[in-house]
Amino acid sequence: MADSTAAPSPGPSDVDVAEFRRAVGRFVTGVCVVSTFAGAQDHAMTANAFTSVSLDPLLVLVCVEQDSRFLDAVLDSGVWGVSVLDERGRGTAEWLATPGRPLVGQLDPVPHHRGRATGVALVDTSLATLECRTTAAHTAGDHVIVVGEVLDVGLAADGHGPLVYHRSSYRALR
Repeated sequence: MADSTAAPSPGPSDVDVAEFRRAVGRFVTGVCVVSTFAGAQDHAMTANAFTSVSLDPLLVLVCVEQDSRFLDAVLDSGVWGVSVLDERGRGTAEWLATPGRPLVGQLDPVPHHRGRATGVALVDTSLATLECRTTAAHTAGDHVIVVGEVLDVGLAADGHGPLVYHRSSYRALR
């Protein structure tokens, strides 16, 4: 006999994409720059789809669009950095989120330094930096979830608040 209180099994999604984007946009996220070095070039992108995964081993993930040039670069390189932007990083975030920006010299206007574990570019106006080695990549819809083992961590001196993203806008928490 079937349980009449069981939830109906879901069918195909009828969710409006624009409404979904507005709903997800109400979730406040931090803003980071993910960077790598491949093909004799620095590659970087702004991301807010970044999170810690595990403490043992130390793992983080970032979600990257399948059709982006950054995905090919980060998979080819096998190492990448994460710069958690502080409130001064809005211009950097906007620049590195600009579609079609030139690859060569894209980090020229961004103050940065090289990570000691991987040599990838890390943004100077960051609250924290992480250097990672790719351990897995999982296709998920139109993105790839790139998982990395954390090889090195850097922390900035306190003094600046975080840059956050909410309702399609960059904001500072002050």
